[in-house]
Amino acid sequence: MTKPIGILYEHPEWFGPLFAELDRRNLPYTRILAQEHRFDPDESSSPYSLVVNRVSPSAYLRGNTQAIFHAQQYLAHLDALRIPVVNGTSAYALETSKARQLTLLAQLGVPHPRSQVINASSQIVPAAAELEYPVIVKPNIGGSGALMRQFADADELETAVVAGELDNVFGLDHTALVQEYHPPRDGAIVRVEALENRFLYAIRIASDPSLGFNLCPADICEVPTNGEAVNTLAKQQRSIQPVTPPDWVVDAVLSVFQSGGIDIGGVEYLESERDGQIYLYDINALSNFVTDAPKLVGFDPFARFVDYLERRVGLGALQPAGVS
Repeated sequence: MTKPIGILYEHPEWFGPLFAELDRRNLPYTRILAQEHRFDPDESSSPYSLVVNRVSPSAYLRGNTQAIFHAQQYLAHLDALRIPVVNGTSAYALETSKARQLTLLAQLGVPHPRSQVINASSQIVPAAAELEYPVIVKPNIGGSGALMRQFADADELETAVVAGELDNVFGLDHTALVQEYHPPRDGAIVRVEALENRFLYAIRIASDPSLGFNLCPADICEVPTNGEAVNTLAKQQRSIQPVTPPDWVVDAVLSVFQSGGIDIGGVEYLESERDGQIYLYDINALSNFVTDAPKLVGFDPFARFVDYLERRVGLGALQPAGVS
């Protein structure tokens, strides 16, 4: 390998374990900070053998909105140069649009919460009338459960709309979702992680729903609120344990990733207290691995990830990602 791997990222701390594993193997790589980057559209080659896209739609919560949209342009540029990308344009399009995620789930026949996609406050109440309460309203470009609101009935929702409390839910692309809310059984959801179209692991995450919708299993992706410290109470109230999902769920996740061009990521599902059914509801092309993974799931996912990167650039043994 004569050219380094490019790691396109925004968060200053999330990928410390990835960088450490690359360093441990002496693999040449370059950190590409997405919020402070430039490229030349006239260039006919790239300095990278492979680019790994690790930009999150939650970047706007850290004042780095420019990283999200610049990444879109840069990934398209890499496509034009035929540079291989991990989680490229197709994956990133899904990552940055919950509406596209739902469309893909519908096309694949995967059970998911009924939803309406809207672009104006005047559409919130009529959209909810097409669904069954309780409902949640959330931005199309999300991240860490930000700006999501739950409503028990039409009166509560209409009061919030009239008061202008949901004006900010339209987010960066002025698009939002009104969605049936399914309280998860025992307050727990399951995140299924996959790599290279293979099941990696699954974890059950249980927490107090009153503490919000951010169920990221990595401590470091807690999001500060109004500049305050991370919600340590939420972390203390969160329980994480490995689980074995139903086979059909794993098959559905792999189908989603294959159809969406996602090389690595996670899909969350829940068992509804409303009807006892399982619903897949969130696709994460950037999914932070669970904290203390070797102790919890029995191996280091970052090592598996770098195994995969070595294969992509023609290094290392051609060993399946799911084999230790």
